[in-house]
Amino acid sequence: MSNGRHLAKGSPMPDVPEDGILRLYSMRFCPFAQRVHLVLDAKQIPYHSIYINLTDKPEWLLDKNPQGKVPALEIVREPGPPVLTESLLICEYLDEQYPLRPLYPRDPLKKVQDKLLIERFGAVLGAFFKASDGGDLEPFWSGLDIYEKELARRGTEFFGGEQTGILDYMIWPWCERLELLKLQRGEDYNYDESRFPQLTLWLERMKRDPAVMAFYMEAEVQAEFLRTRSLGRPNYNLLVKDA
Repeated sequence: MSNGRHLAKGSPMPDVPEDGILRLYSMRFCPFAQRVHLVLDAKQIPYHSIYINLTDKPEWLLDKNPQGKVPALEIVREPGPPVLTESLLICEYLDEQYPLRPLYPRDPLKKVQDKLLIERFGAVLGAFFKASDGGDLEPFWSGLDIYEKELARRGTEFFGGEQTGILDYMIWPWCERLELLKLQRGEDYNYDESRFPQLTLWLERMKRDPAVMAFYMEAEVQAEFLRTRSLGRPNYNLLVKDA
């Protein structure tokens, strides 16, 4: 269930204990799903991971989630377990429902400011995906300029202050993939530490965060998954020892 093997068409529904623990339908290489794992792990919320082969989905997935997408969080309660989708909505629900180790600022203004910065990161995602597909790198770096300046303005180790907060975790999956981008672009890769001094230090701090470490994936593994996907045979089970 949580060994990283992805369930595909013909796979029986996993035998999950009826223990009232959250169930996260995920995909190990999905940065949006990674957001939810980060929040669950940072807040130390117990959950079952159920990994899905998104190319050849198990038939029962649509019964759980008619959208057939991940991440999807199943909240086990009577009379029927609701399923939440969309990474940002799931993460906000988790932070409100489980108040221990709050990730969103409690100050209303600061909370709105973080939400706006998370929303603005949507444009950075678009630039990242274009850059990883061989497009111009500068729009991605320009997007990161906003977060470099914001971290310098706050004068803290993390966007969340002296410890990680919601903004740190919501942008991390793509920042983790800077090493992947470096592999993809080779000599074209031109990340400039002098342009991003605060983010460069932040990247190293984030790599030591327990929640980040729990789900961290080497760039070479990410690259191999993308290679198999480009061939039309995505290997979702690269991290499973007997795959």
